[in-house]
Amino acid sequence: MKDAFAGSACFPAILILALSPLRRVPSPGVPLWSIMRIAACFLPALDFAGGVRYLELPMIASLDQAKTTERKGSPPKVRQYTGEAVYLYAFDVAYEMTRQPVRELLGQPVAQFVVDASKRSPRQLFFYRPQMVRLPPLERIGPHGAVRVERVIKLLPVGAISISVRVPFAVARIEDLVCYHDLQFSNGSLSEEVRRLAEEVRSELAAHYVRPVRQLAEEEAYTVFCIESPLLTDEGAPVGAETWWRANRRAVASLLTQEPDIDHLSKQEADESTGRFLSYYERDLVVVDWDAALIVDEPQNLDETLYVMELANLQLAELEAYDRILDDSLERAYRDLNARPMRGRAGMLRELREIRIDLARFSDELSNITKFFGDWHLARIYENISVRFHLGDWHRTIDKKLQTLDDMYQLLNHDQTNRWMLILEVTIVLLFVIDLVVLVLGFKGF
Repeated sequence: MKDAFAGSACFPAILILALSPLRRVPSPGVPLWSIMRIAACFLPALDFAGGVRYLELPMIASLDQAKTTERKGSPPKVRQYTGEAVYLYAFDVAYEMTRQPVRELLGQPVAQFVVDASKRSPRQLFFYRPQMVRLPPLERIGPHGAVRVERVIKLLPVGAISISVRVPFAVARIEDLVCYHDLQFSNGSLSEEVRRLAEEVRSELAAHYVRPVRQLAEEEAYTVFCIESPLLTDEGAPVGAETWWRANRRAVASLLTQEPDIDHLSKQEADESTGRFLSYYERDLVVVDWDAALIVDEPQNLDETLYVMELANLQLAELEAYDRILDDSLERAYRDLNARPMRGRAGMLRELREIRIDLARFSDELSNITKFFGDWHLARIYENISVRFHLGDWHRTIDKKLQTLDDMYQLLNHDQTNRWMLILEVTIVLLFVIDLVVLVLGFKGF
């Protein structure tokens, strides 16, 4: 081993000595042929394998260093995920709500909802403040044991109510939160319990509603997983929210899409589900999808983001409700146009005029509760969730149907105007004929 090491150690020196004349001019006292002879004498005695091992040493060191770097770059493991799952339910209960204030609901006082913006926002911040009721908490048996369920009801003048339910959790992995989709308690499902609560609210506030619905339609539900920050490793070191998201993107996608097995989810679907994310501080993150969202933030900053999502979910429910109203109105208008005679279309014309006015007013009121425009953080959250909900497509669909109603109204109005013009022309002709008859009879009398 010592001889091999000696040979391997001498190999680079002799190799450099032999090759050095090739890259620089030799000194005048050392002829080139003598240097080549010295190299030729020593090369056979060298351990060539030792020289190869010598050249491999830097390569092995580089590979070990790369492996060490790769181990250092592995994502840190978060100790525990604590927070709450927030379930947002929106119901359309009436055409609109009267302006009379509600003092009490379900035995609880009604207060004004107030939220402040913790992140940079416009100086004159507009937040619509609906009436709200905070109900007493309930004890339920959830997927991981007993939980304390908190419920809040919000009343909006567009004839809708929003019910939010908060259920706390503490899990070791993100995948453990998948079971919180379509939450099941020991005594039934959460959605059924919320629907019964909405029926109670509708019955108690029947005197405050204008044209209440006969039966509640399907609710618009949205689930938000709120994880408290900062995220901490087993050693107690904080982890940046965006860094954590990039390391756990597939797990987050499985949570938002309700897929219990991460391996079954394709990379394309994982990228699509988590593609819309926003971060303001180092420790906060918002990822929105069409059926669920993930928020990583400090507990005191969650309400403002949740409220923006709640309004967007409520706006979607109301757009769906008014789309159904327009479908019924158009179907009835087409049927009446084919069935009713000309003299019976005055009532249909009046009905179309009322629908146009009502829906125009509804569109204004619905826009007034969601004035989130600009580049500030909450506006960008609303913009992203609006894209996920396709609110723009819903607006365009309703606008096209309103245009169809308007065209139908103009057509009927034009037909009615032509009919009256025809009646006037016939009347004028008759008066002219009568005048001629009277004139002729008058001449005959003379």
